Amino acid sequence: MKVCFLVPPVVIGDLPAERSSGCTHVVYPTPNIYELQVAACVREANHQIQYLDCVNGKIAISDFLDSQKQNPSDVYAIWTVNLSIENDVEVVKQLRSVVTNSYVVFLGPGANYYTDIAHVDDRTIVVHGEPEMTLIDLLDALQNNADLSEINGLSYVKNGQTIRTPMRALMKDLDSLPFPARDLVASVEYRNPKLKLTPYTTMVTSRNCPFHCIYCVPSSLTFAREIEYKHYFGKKPPISFRSVEKVREEIAYLHSCGVRAIGFMDDNFIWNEKRTKAICDALKEYEIVWGCQARVDAITEPIAKMLGESGCRYVDLGVESFNEKILEYVHKGITRQQIYAAIHWLQKYGVPVKLNILIGTSPLETKETIKETIREARKLDVDQLMINIVSPFPETELYDLAIENGWIKGGKYVPTDVQRNSILNYPHLSAKEMEHLLFVSNLKYFLSPRFVWKQIWRFRSWKDFTHALRTLKIKLFG
Repeated sequence: MKVCFLVPPVVIGDLPAERSSGCTHVVYPTPNIYELQVAACVREANHQIQYLDCVNGKIAISDFLDSQKQNPSDVYAIWTVNLSIENDVEVVKQLRSVVTNSYVVFLGPGANYYTDIAHVDDRTIVVHGEPEMTLIDLLDALQNNADLSEINGLSYVKNGQTIRTPMRALMKDLDSLPFPARDLVASVEYRNPKLKLTPYTTMVTSRNCPFHCIYCVPSSLTFAREIEYKHYFGKKPPISFRSVEKVREEIAYLHSCGVRAIGFMDDNFIWNEKRTKAICDALKEYEIVWGCQARVDAITEPIAKMLGESGCRYVDLGVESFNEKILEYVHKGITRQQIYAAIHWLQKYGVPVKLNILIGTSPLETKETIKETIREARKLDVDQLMINIVSPFPETELYDLAIENGWIKGGKYVPTDVQRNSILNYPHLSAKEMEHLLFVSNLKYFLSPRFVWKQIWRFRSWKDFTHALRTLKIKLFG
């Protein structure tokens, strides 16, 4: 079948949603590695594929509709997130005015949660949870006019009724997957301001996170898997790993393609010293600079040394707060001392630290706890401080608490950009107050002489500098 992986044009609002994390608008373009992984599997199954990115390609809705009227695909696959679902559904409705017989398949967390909204008509299908094999089975069934009820992991409309099939079992052998189809986005120059080298891409070595922070859904693939798994089992799915050998093979392949920088998108990249060392050795051998996300309690001195010696240019540490009672309330599983220790070891071995603060994760949060956390974070003189506002994502414990206690503004969850907006209204701390604290804190930090001086010497070219400036503008002002 002819399959178009579509990143729809923006028809609602001004800013496109970022579809890898799924909880912000785009600050700087990042390849959606999860979607590219699915595309590679579909291509390997001998279907004809196209990747049409209307956002990075700056394709307006009118031009998109004209092109599809002339040359429609059999199936349009859209990786949708909560922040994009309204826009994506509207694009599908407009697409129907020129292409009536094609199928639309939604993947990702947006359609997993907003399933009813995603079912625009009886030719719109939702893939739930783990996407790769489900989409391949679906395409084969559509091609052969087979019964969709035999395919696990779907929902679709038949005779006016929504049919939902049983859960697709989680994929156990991640090594069996082909490398993501990065060639489909080769025309886009992706840049990560924290790495400052190109060509840049992203990579994944594991799936999911076993920890129990009450507010957290780290990536859009994790979110989709968790929504589906919790629907059946009432708990988070187990973590899955690619083998070190397969990870090393992909690093070697990317090096052969000229890649110089990799951002690892694992919800948690560091698990133990043996696995970390093997991956670090490969990155060092191929002289690739890289960065990752990690928990502070995973950072030991030997691991920090490995990172520093292998070209690690950032570690994203999600600490959220320096208030011990808040950390305990949100089940973060870390202490202030572990935060200080992790930063100490990373700084000792020259690894830049990006510290992530999340405002409002607990009803224990006050204006003073927020200010105290930000003061403490700034004292540590990390490479970068990122401050956002928590969102009560559905299928999280925070969401259940917010619904039960009436903490959600308007009483109903609405997708928001955590970089600037809040829908949480605690009795003593309003959404408006949190938004104001966020804006003022970001403004003071990013425009401070210390931050500007620290960053300006790291730019390798005027292009790097202007890219970072645009990123900062979007971060602060949208």
